[in-house]
Amino acid sequence: MTSEKLDIEFQEAVKRINEYTDPFPADVLLKLYAYYKKATNDYSRPGSKKPIINAFKTNAIFQLEDISENEAKQKYIDLVNNYFLYRK
Repeated sequence: MTSEKLDIEFQEAVKRINEYTDPFPADVLLKLYAYYKKATNDYSRPGSKKPIINAFKTNAIFQLEDISENEAKQKYIDLVNNYFLYRK
């Protein structure tokens, strides 16, 4: 897949997530957060008021240190597609 096509699919997946109004399971949200941060090269500190949530978010990002931005985009897209395919 070309980089341009990957960027378009990634933006479509982000839009799909942002427009969805039902709650997501915590594990899915954490993965989406980490993939998004890695894909967009955004390493700003998590902004939760709860330290435990910030710790989980930080840990999720650390677990992705060995993948590229493009790999993170693809994993984000795959997670979104699988979530909507298999949700009840």
